[in-house]
Amino acid sequence: MKIEEEELVAGLKSGADWAISYLYEHYSDALYGVAYRICPPEENAQDILQDAFVKIWKNIRKYDPKKGRLYTWMVNILRNTAIDRLRKEKKSINVEIQNDGADVYSLNNLYDKQKPEHIGVLEMLDKLDEGVKETAVYIYIKGFTQQEVSEELALPLGTVKTRARIALRELRKYFDLK
Repeated sequence: MKIEEEELVAGLKSGADWAISYLYEHYSDALYGVAYRICPPEENAQDILQDAFVKIWKNIRKYDPKKGRLYTWMVNILRNTAIDRLRKEKKSINVEIQNDGADVYSLNNLYDKQKPEHIGVLEMLDKLDEGVKETAVYIYIKGFTQQEVSEELALPLGTVKTRARIALRELRKYFDLK
């Protein structure tokens, strides 16, 4: 049985069970293929597909046929769901690394052992503006992230990023890096 897109959308918006069943039966394979290409293995793709269908079901009232076809709208939801999943996995990998003893506090001890003065970095940093120097020491010597420096020094994150960029630009001059 072939159902027109307008009728299907109307059924979905009214909450009809037959509409979500029809939608799943006719679109799940194509959407699964997209999910699998973005975020293999199979288990991830299946989870993403399920999450995307839940979002489609919950947000169908936001669908506007004037802006595009139903399939295109669903692919965008699925793609965003997959990208969110990838970002989440990337964050959890970073957290695992952080929890394995590579935290900022152990890097402070590493600073004491490496002696940056042996390669003249501290002398180069002394030539920088005090705020830029302080930010550079926290980031490049002590190993803090920009967010951690922002919190530690009670500075806006944008200020920390700007100072880090200035420090790199100035240090490149000393190392003659382009």
